[in-house]
Amino acid sequence: MHRPAQRQRLTRILVCAAAVPVMLVASGCSSDSDDGSGGDAKKESGSSASPSATEAGSVVKEAAYAKLPEPCAVLSAKSLKELVPKGSKSGKEGSSDDTATRGSCSWDSLDNNGVDGSQFRWLNVSLLRFESDATRGEGDTLAAEYHAKQVEDARSVTDAKNVKSRPLTGTGEEATLVTYDLKKKEGTFRQQTVVTRVENVVVTLDYNGAGLAGDESPKVADLSKAAQKAAKEAVRSVVTANEGGAAASPGADSGTDASPSRSSGKGASVGPDESKDASPRASKSAAKKD
Repeated sequence: MHRPAQRQRLTRILVCAAAVPVMLVASGCSSDSDDGSGGDAKKESGSSASPSATEAGSVVKEAAYAKLPEPCAVLSAKSLKELVPKGSKSGKEGSSDDTATRGSCSWDSLDNNGVDGSQFRWLNVSLLRFESDATRGEGDTLAAEYHAKQVEDARSVTDAKNVKSRPLTGTGEEATLVTYDLKKKEGTFRQQTVVTRVENVVVTLDYNGAGLAGDESPKVADLSKAAQKAAKEAVRSVVTANEGGAAASPGADSGTDASPSRSSGKGASVGPDESKDASPRASKSAAKKD
C-alpha cells in the first residue's frame, strides 16, 4: 500500500537530480555569454580605435616649400654674364600650365670671332616642386625619386661619350653632377648636368659649351665648376622665395652648405605629368646647331 507513495517520492528525487546538470549547463552558458560579451566589447573598442589609427596613418608631413622662384630670375645678372657672356639677357621662359609647381628658363650665347672660331654656351634651369599627398606620399620623398630619375636620364643620353657622374656636397639635401661629351657636326659639346634636391623641390641645371668653327673646346673642369656654382645659386633662390630672404640672396658666392631650413608653406599638388622635365634635355641644345 505504501509502494505508490514511495515511487512518487523517488520520481520527484530523480526529476530534481536531472534538473541539476541542466542548471549547471545553463550557468555555464551564462558564463560563456558573459565572456563573449566581454570579447565583443574588446572588439568594438578595437574597431573604434582603428579608424583613428587609419586616419592618423594617412596624415603626411607637410611639404617644406610652397612656391617656386621666377625661373628666369634664379641666377643673378653677374652669374649669367659669366655663364652665357653674349646671351645674359636672352632668357626664354618655358611654358608651364602651373607655375607654382614647375618652371624653366634657358639662355644661349654665341661669341663669334670670325676666322678665329666661336664659343657657344647653352644654359637651362628647370624647377619641379612636389606637394605632400596622403595617397602618393611626402613631397620630399617624391622629389627624391624624381631626382634619381633625372640623374639616370642624364646618364643615358643617346650618343653621349665619356659619361661620368659623382655626388656633390653643399648643395641642397642631395646633388649629382653628370658630365659627358656629345659630338655634333659643328664640334664637340661638353655637357654638365647638375641635379639637386632641396627638400621637396628638384632643380636641374644643364650647361654645355663648344668651340665652333675650329675654336678649341672649353675645358670640362671649367664648365663643371661654373655649373656647380650656378646650381648652388638656384637652390638659394628657392629658399629665398619661400622664406622671405632668410637665406643668402641670389648671386651671393658662398661655398657653405646651401641646405635650407624648413618653411611651413603649402601649395597645389603636382599633377600626373610630374615626371616630365620642365625643360628640354641638354642634348637638344646641341641639336639646334645642326
